[in-house]
Amino acid sequence: MRIAVNHLKKADPLLAKLVQVVGPYRIEYREPQFATLARSIVYQQLSGKAAGTIYGRLEEATGGVTPDAVLALDEARLRSLGLSSQKTSYVRDLARRTAEGSLRFGELPALDDETVIARLTAVRGVGVWTAQMFLIFALRRRDVLPVADLGVRNAMQRLYGLDAPPDAPRMETIAAPWRPWRSVACWYLWRSLDGPAAL
Repeated sequence: MRIAVNHLKKADPLLAKLVQVVGPYRIEYREPQFATLARSIVYQQLSGKAAGTIYGRLEEATGGVTPDAVLALDEARLRSLGLSSQKTSYVRDLARRTAEGSLRFGELPALDDETVIARLTAVRGVGVWTAQMFLIFALRRRDVLPVADLGVRNAMQRLYGLDAPPDAPRMETIAAPWRPWRSVACWYLWRSLDGPAAL
């Protein structure tokens, strides 16, 4: 990723200073598979510790988070693991779509970003932000700008001395020089807050 980092440093002097402070690029990737997206659903709107506990229970109950294993557990059992009724419905919908073949994780790496987002957001409980995190952290897409991400917005406000977190058009303008490495820039922004997005 030296090419990416060098590009960002040349393209944006403020980001160059941030790169110096944060240090080497060390993103942690996950596999682009069912379990990764199921995990991201479990983690939505929860602290990392609480979500990790619940997901650990799900792994133990299923013996490995697969569509068939999830569908083998009824709603009451999933709820007993700590999943809310809403997240239970989300995880089961993801498992059903994957098991029946309407969502094929093996096809996603060959698809463009917008098509991946469309496929993933067809699942109940998976919004654009979650799909973008999957693009960055599982499919390793290099040029994603998650404009709804509060961490990126707050880091931009701090780095560029803005009065408020920028809206989507302002974020697009700020990030234009970063292309085609906006995902890498976002990792640095998350790290500047010491809270990279979790998938």
